[in-house]
Amino acid sequence: MNIENIDVKEHINIVFMGTPEFSVPILEGLIANYHVRGIVTQPDKAVGRKQEIKKTPVKLVGEKHTILVIQPEKIREDYGEVLALKPDLIITCAYGQILPRELLVYPKYGCINVHASLLPKLRGGAPIHRAILNGMTKTGVTIMYMSEGMDEGDIISQREIEITETDTASTLHDKLSLLGRDLLLDTLPSILDGTATRTPQDNSQATYGFNIKPEDEKINFSHTMRQVYNQVRGLNDFPGAYCIYEGKRLKVWECIESYNTYPQLLDGTITKLYDHGFGVKVSNGEIIFIVVQPDGKKRMDAKSYANGQMSHSNFIGKVLS
Repeated sequence: MNIENIDVKEHINIVFMGTPEFSVPILEGLIANYHVRGIVTQPDKAVGRKQEIKKTPVKLVGEKHTILVIQPEKIREDYGEVLALKPDLIITCAYGQILPRELLVYPKYGCINVHASLLPKLRGGAPIHRAILNGMTKTGVTIMYMSEGMDEGDIISQREIEITETDTASTLHDKLSLLGRDLLLDTLPSILDGTATRTPQDNSQATYGFNIKPEDEKINFSHTMRQVYNQVRGLNDFPGAYCIYEGKRLKVWECIESYNTYPQLLDGTITKLYDHGFGVKVSNGEIIFIVVQPDGKKRMDAKSYANGQMSHSNFIGKVLS
């Protein structure tokens, strides 16, 4: 889609609410074609060992385009500045807070949300990760009218995309972000001229893509090859899947499935070296680690890591947990 062909509608006051990198292409497309009166994003946070203050990706876009940026700690209690902008339309995308009813009912054209799944599937904060973790072969983007429930509003439009065998959470994130931009720009004219459809969600078909928890990151080698493979790519590029080797965390960023079987070995046993990595026994076969990251170090190819371990210990036959 060529976003430059859309007429700019300067008379529509739009407030955009979003926070992470996923929202950036969507916001940029909106700014190029409509009048964005203000941007609402999460407060800046201290990150890293030095606790340096980091601006949200959406805030950086606002500053680049000299658009007012508002950062309330709790939007449900502090929404006066948003109402003062007199928004005709509020658009949210991965904002990270639940909106109060006062904001939901104020805009003339309503509040709409860009959500990275085919609702009612994968409601919640981590639909991209969960789509891969769950072994799904397709997902998409939904534009919906917002309600007070979590991702429960009426659907306006949807667009589907295939999840390939090699997609990671990172690659799927980028595809869905661009898809969301295009779908939003294609959908907005119908919202503004009053012809947009409203399709209630079938709550009986709802599933949830809840935020990733620490326990989701640890690899369970009693799982199948496919489950471990999906876990590794579903947590790549953040936060990463890991296992424990000799008491230290070893992150796994890339792996492949192998149908070699070792019924005599415990799950998690390091099986053998390959040209491109090393094998680990799982319940129905073997996973070959390709890219790993030792605790406190940079990512490296798994073969080099294994060679380094073999220089001072019996690596083959050790059991990962």
